[in-house]
Amino acid sequence: MAAYIIADVEITDPVRYAEYIKVVPETIARYGGRFVVRGGRAETLEGSWSPRRIVVLEFPTFERAKEWWASDEYHAPKTLRQSASISSLIVVQGV
Repeated sequence: MAAYIIADVEITDPVRYAEYIKVVPETIARYGGRFVVRGGRAETLEGSWSPRRIVVLEFPTFERAKEWWASDEYHAPKTLRQSASISSLIVVQGV
């Protein structure tokens, strides 16, 4: 069953974040993941959530998504992202 990592990202250093954007796709692909949403227009329909940059990644399984997030391959890009943004991430199993 597919799983999704959903991120709400506030970019604080656009130059460093641009570096992250270049290196992260390969790490996602190694774990069978793909981008479903990568930025783009977002609008709140209900509630008080004010999203910044929304990213949705799809992985084959919940476990595979968590393996990618904790992987050696993603460690350096994750550190780069964390230095260039403020992010909230969740992983959720699909149906």
